[in-house]
Amino acid sequence: MIPVQSKVRLFAFICSLLISAALCRHSPTGTGDDQGTEVETQSLNGKWILRNNNGSLNLPAEVPGCVHTALHKQNFIQDPYYRFNDLDYRWISLDNWTYSLTFDVPHSTRRMKRVILLFDGVDTVSTITLNGVTIGTTDNMFRSYEFEVGGLLNAKDNLLEVGFMSAVTYASQRDHAHSEYKVPPACPPPVQKGECHVNFIRKAQFSFSWDWGPSFPTQGLRGVELQAFNFIRLQSFTASTAWDSSLSCWNVEVELFFDVAVATDGCFTLLLPELKVFQKFQLSIKPDQTRKALHLQIPSNVSVDLWWPNGHGQQTQYLLFMEGRTESRVTFHTETPVAFRTVELVQEPIPSSPGLSFYFRVNGRPIFLKGSNWIPAHAFLDLVTPDTLRNLLQSAVDANMNALRVWGGGVYEQDTFYSLCDELGIMVWQDFMFACALYPTEQDFIETVREEVVQQVRRLKSHPSIIVWSGNNENEAAIATDWFGIPVAERPRYVKDYVTLYVENIRTVVQKEDKTRPFLVSSPTNGVESEKEGFVAHDPYDPHYGDTHFYSYLNNCWDWRLFPRTRFASEYGFQSWPSLSTLSKVSKPDDWNYLSSFSAHRQHHELGNTQMLMQAALHYILPNSTDALKHYRDTLYITQVMQAQCVKMQTEFYSRSRSEIIDGEGHTMGALYWQLNDIWQGPSWSSIEFGGKWKILHHFAVDFFSPVQAVGFEENDTLKIYGVSDLSTDFNFTVTVTVYEWSSVTPVCTEVSDPCVLKGGEAMLMMQVSVPTLLRDCGKCDRNSCLVTYDLKDPANSNNQHGPIGHLFLTSPKEAGLQPPNIKASVERDGDMFAFTLHCEVVAVFVWLDVGDVAGRFESNGFLLLSLKRTVRFFPWRPTSVEELSKKLYITSLRDVY
Repeated sequence: MIPVQSKVRLFAFICSLLISAALCRHSPTGTGDDQGTEVETQSLNGKWILRNNNGSLNLPAEVPGCVHTALHKQNFIQDPYYRFNDLDYRWISLDNWTYSLTFDVPHSTRRMKRVILLFDGVDTVSTITLNGVTIGTTDNMFRSYEFEVGGLLNAKDNLLEVGFMSAVTYASQRDHAHSEYKVPPACPPPVQKGECHVNFIRKAQFSFSWDWGPSFPTQGLRGVELQAFNFIRLQSFTASTAWDSSLSCWNVEVELFFDVAVATDGCFTLLLPELKVFQKFQLSIKPDQTRKALHLQIPSNVSVDLWWPNGHGQQTQYLLFMEGRTESRVTFHTETPVAFRTVELVQEPIPSSPGLSFYFRVNGRPIFLKGSNWIPAHAFLDLVTPDTLRNLLQSAVDANMNALRVWGGGVYEQDTFYSLCDELGIMVWQDFMFACALYPTEQDFIETVREEVVQQVRRLKSHPSIIVWSGNNENEAAIATDWFGIPVAERPRYVKDYVTLYVENIRTVVQKEDKTRPFLVSSPTNGVESEKEGFVAHDPYDPHYGDTHFYSYLNNCWDWRLFPRTRFASEYGFQSWPSLSTLSKVSKPDDWNYLSSFSAHRQHHELGNTQMLMQAALHYILPNSTDALKHYRDTLYITQVMQAQCVKMQTEFYSRSRSEIIDGEGHTMGALYWQLNDIWQGPSWSSIEFGGKWKILHHFAVDFFSPVQAVGFEENDTLKIYGVSDLSTDFNFTVTVTVYEWSSVTPVCTEVSDPCVLKGGEAMLMMQVSVPTLLRDCGKCDRNSCLVTYDLKDPANSNNQHGPIGHLFLTSPKEAGLQPPNIKASVERDGDMFAFTLHCEVVAVFVWLDVGDVAGRFESNGFLLLSLKRTVRFFPWRPTSVEELSKKLYITSLRDVY
């Protein structure tokens, strides 16, 4: 949070005005009154009229908004997410729609020298007319558009129309026109039920379908306004910080981007009141020199609190005020948060290993990135609210994450997203919006991409949370590993197009606009090694370089030897289904069968439903209830159990590999599983269901991303336990290993290691014990009858546990002697929350508490119940009662599904 209270802000604002006035008191003040000196703004957001191509549909529509949400709001269609409506409503995206607005313009606006019609975002292909005159066209949803309209405005009844062309039709036409050679892929796999040629349109690539989401190629407007001025207007404003090592001080660079009608001089002041630092600047602003940079140096004797990622320190931000006044009496008053932090992407040789390191150093400290990948939170972006974003991002922080990768097939997120990441300490790996495809390189395509990149970098570069730009998702790998069956003789053409788009254009623009962050051409990539190989490496998945994406759905996910000991794991994961309470909102009881048409329709990953059960069957007895509804609920549950345990095994492998090199591989410094959130109610790789409910995986993430933890695994009949620390200081710990019989919550035996110093930021082997010896010494255990847990403790106080309690199954649970738990539960109100007290006399595995459609969050779920009694708190998001929660409580454990 910005450590500035309202009184301080007011005081700072007054001070800045006084300083600015004092410093600029000798500036010419001009003559006459101040009328017409400022920028007049008229919002055109609100209620517009929407009609389809043949005029058969005519309805009110909100701007910002899109066609689908307007039709739904006016009850022309059902919820587009309901059952098979994504196919039934395909006609909406194939039609051409027109937004129209009639509005008045005051005389004070019309008399200005310049009047600009500003579109914050247009989705996507449109022709715009004002009072019957075409003023411009659009073809890129990722940029804003401005049109000068001063001579076209009337006092009354101005008619503004935005006529959209179907994105599907446009993409098809662009592909057809590109006749010299094909630019694959043409269409998504049939299982995705999507549209073709999305790579030919600068539109969110997921909107034509993906393997976790529907096809809804939307048409709509993000925001529209008039801006009128006589002299000058400030279009945008950026503020970034950099450490000057030669002078041992911080600098704040402020860039001002003006639209200038009349050349003018002006006096500007930058003020950081909390640091008691300010500076004035005299500027000469001309129509052909509209970009101005101001540099505010922080004296070396001024103490600055740094911005740190979550778990490593505070997220300090300071309010920067900018005040300005020109000779033409135009004034500017702007404030923005700024943060002080450095970031480096370190790629350097590693002793005893070929290749190079790949890790991020923030404020001089190596940081292990732990988190997930972010996709758009809704197919209809106008429905993504700040509350939705805060809930999801707070969920990431509550699971001890410090990083998210904004994936390149989605969108550059709204400002609120990045501001929340700044506030919460979530580092952002920011892709540019290109994914899983090759792209054309015609001049008009390149030009609109360059403008897109300029606008987005300027919009986002002030956010300390963004630590790296990345040109695309998986497109280097697509060429290198021949996803599209390109003949060898034709491959150089596609490599040339790849370099043209991502290196000669996107990278060039980014490095001109932002020198404070690293840039990667792709993900996965071998980084600087890929550059040496012409930007398309022979093997972009080489674990000795860069980052990797790794998926293996049918191999045993408990076998850690199958995972790549990579430098950085930026994608990996397993699918699961959401809970019944989430699915029931878009389905009916006839759909509640794993083999139903609905289940098949919702699955957009080839053989995904089968793969989930095949992976689960490796270790669990699959549900076999004769009750149809229970069988369905149990099947949803077992997919979540499988997913959570698989991702846990893989993440712990990456986490413990950070400090060692084995057979030339290791020093893993990041684990970002795929994916954090869902776009709709269906099977996916997410850990959070659509609507915000945590899956079992997300509860597991709280533990496997814990700041300090014990990580156990078995190798050649030896139990090895690593201590893993994300802390900045060293601590002395012991490891406690506890053995339980499945039939009792009373430990059979306990073994404690000698104390050992776990260094901050490292992973190290702290204990190893022979499993056969451990079981023999316990006296009445074998692999099928017992379970092992482990945790870190303070040597001076064995009751002082650090981090979570880990578990290791000595055999697959399907072969173990699990006992029916017969869990009893009671519910009590505890202030604004509720306490669920569980009673059980045997070890219960993956205990899942579900209260149906009562939205909220359990503090822990999907856990091992290892005591006679355990109380779990529930935090509701809506009013509820003990009676409602008791009635809706549904408890499942692994032994309950068979």
